[in-house]
Amino acid sequence: MSQQTTPPPAQTSRRGIMRPFNNFLERWVPSALVFAIVLTIIVAVLALLLTDSGPVAIIKGWGDGLSGLLAFMTQMALILLLGHMLANTRPVRLLLGKLARVPRSPVYAYTFVFVVAALASLITWGLGLVVGALLAREVAVQARKRGMKVHFPLLVAAGYSGYVVWHMGYSGSGPLTAATEGSFMHEAAGRVVPVTETTFTPWNMLAALAVIIVCGSLFLLIAPKKNDPVTELPGEVGSEAYDPGEEDVVTPADRIDASRVLTLLVGLALAAYLVIHFSSGGTLTLDIVNWSFLTLILLLVRNPFEIIHLTAKAASNVGEILLQFPLYAGILGIMTVTGLIQVFSDAFVAIANPTTFGMLAFLSAGLVNFFVPSGGGQFAVQGPIMLNAADQMGVDQSIAIMAVAYGDQWTNMIQPFWALPVLAIAGLKMRDILGYTSVTLAGSGVVLLVTMLLVSL
Repeated sequence: MSQQTTPPPAQTSRRGIMRPFNNFLERWVPSALVFAIVLTIIVAVLALLLTDSGPVAIIKGWGDGLSGLLAFMTQMALILLLGHMLANTRPVRLLLGKLARVPRSPVYAYTFVFVVAALASLITWGLGLVVGALLAREVAVQARKRGMKVHFPLLVAAGYSGYVVWHMGYSGSGPLTAATEGSFMHEAAGRVVPVTETTFTPWNMLAALAVIIVCGSLFLLIAPKKNDPVTELPGEVGSEAYDPGEEDVVTPADRIDASRVLTLLVGLALAAYLVIHFSSGGTLTLDIVNWSFLTLILLLVRNPFEIIHLTAKAASNVGEILLQFPLYAGILGIMTVTGLIQVFSDAFVAIANPTTFGMLAFLSAGLVNFFVPSGGGQFAVQGPIMLNAADQMGVDQSIAIMAVAYGDQWTNMIQPFWALPVLAIAGLKMRDILGYTSVTLAGSGVVLLVTMLLVSL
């Protein structure tokens, strides 16, 4: 894809180190759906071996559990859908075009893309993924116009790396689920855990800032030097055109669909509802997060035609979530009915103490993320276990919640599932960016591990 394909010596070294791991991921890591199926089988076998439950009870628990997360599944699908739609509205695309002209030096371009993508991910993870990919591409286009040579795979890696803080922000599914009354996390915790005890604690916000500073600095260090050869964006590739979804306006019905009045009215009504909700003491929940994003979209689009077009464009990214979540719900059903949650919790308590709990929970969540790449799905599988273990050890529930959240976002840097939409926009493969995102994995891992240690002392 490149005009110059020989990477700098330092990059060659990193690629050489990561090549066996890259090859393993490319050849052996199956789809997330296959992981969900295999994990279901493993959990069923473990329930059969480690509990007194028989095959009939396990199958019944699984079948009854399949519909247990339907509301949560819809909330997660909406977060991804609305984040994607928001990123592709005209004002946001115009803003990205202006931001792409900010970097005046190739060295700082990578850090700039990372920081913007990270801030977008803190707003909503769906927005962060799309913004990171679009901004990387737009920065490469603007650099080419100025005669600057930038390494496009590193730009894309920086854009995707911004995703490493998503679970610490406004749309973090774990903390929000725990703060939502009637959710499975509410049931597991025995209470609603407000986001003031998780997302908006000073230690979490400082940790997010530290991750951005550390990883942003690392991108400065690994950036190609002035005379290093780089892999540039192909000359025939330009900015991704903004597509407003125009339709022919012929009939009276078309004129209604082309009018901004209706979307503006609904957007203003939703904005008024949010003001009333918060002014009357309402809290932040998954639903409120989704309605806030929908409010922005309705206020930013020009007419129903555009919002329908944005929905159709974003919908293709939601399909896998809709198919996987019933399987995760079934896994939770097996663990709940058979008592496997208690078995796993007891095992974790046996190897941890109140000081090491946060660190071990974080590391275990990073491992589980390879098998359950969806943050919401991972909380369905692991969240109740960690909350149960925390209660047994007298550990603050917020530590358990954020430890799982941190582990989930951490190994996304080398888990290809969420990178796929980014790579599709950029026209790259996972092997092209993995050597760089592994640097993000290392830097963020140190910060998050230290955070878990400090809050557990």
